[in-house]
Amino acid sequence: MDRIPACCNGPGAGASKTRQGFSLTELIVVLAILAILAALVLPNIRTAGPAARRTQCMNNIRNIALAIYSYKDAYQVFPPAYTVDANGKPLHSWRTLILPYLDQKALYEKIDLSKPWNDPVNAKLGETHVSVYTCPEARCSQNFTTYHALVTSESCLRPGKSTDPSVFADFAKTPIVIEVDSKQAVPWMSPEDAGGELWLSFGPKSDLPHAGGSLVAFADGHAQFVSAELPIDERRAMIAGLLKQK
Repeated sequence: MDRIPACCNGPGAGASKTRQGFSLTELIVVLAILAILAALVLPNIRTAGPAARRTQCMNNIRNIALAIYSYKDAYQVFPPAYTVDANGKPLHSWRTLILPYLDQKALYEKIDLSKPWNDPVNAKLGETHVSVYTCPEARCSQNFTTYHALVTSESCLRPGKSTDPSVFADFAKTPIVIEVDSKQAVPWMSPEDAGGELWLSFGPKSDLPHAGGSLVAFADGHAQFVSAELPIDERRAMIAGLLKQK
């Protein structure tokens, strides 16, 4: 007797095969559901993006403020905005001087402070990406920064010389580092910063690093968002009116 093939044995032998896959109607329903979910979720993702980047930027500028404060504690003075050679020519930025307080001591020790920042012996090191100097919102090269010291004749960080902290009346109200737009970014090792004119011209019509304003670090080590609507007289008072009376 011929053997009956195994595939034909048992209940249901000869029944139609189990249906696989989606019908066209089911596929359309699934795609419609996915489209609705995307419409609900994507706006939240877009909203969270800038907020998350601003939070990271806030962490950066706060760490920079704390590093400057640590430098002050170590040397009993604020760092100069930049060091100078015997002829008064700028050599190195405050951003280089505070590297040891930003967990960048190894990089700091490779830099020749006796030679300019862009001297061949230092230029390659200047290409290093120091993440704390990079705002996630900034549209510039990774070795550039939008974090500038506020440099005036009365600010905490002054050209070519250290400053005695005791001359300031209130660290918590004294701006020390401001964030600028990407168009004003500079190499982080460069001794270039924002002057008082930029701070005083800061307003709603300015190119802003974040929607509505900028992040600012203060001399006591804290940082905060400052609205572009801040009146000019208040901004002027921050850099001039907080010095102790002589």
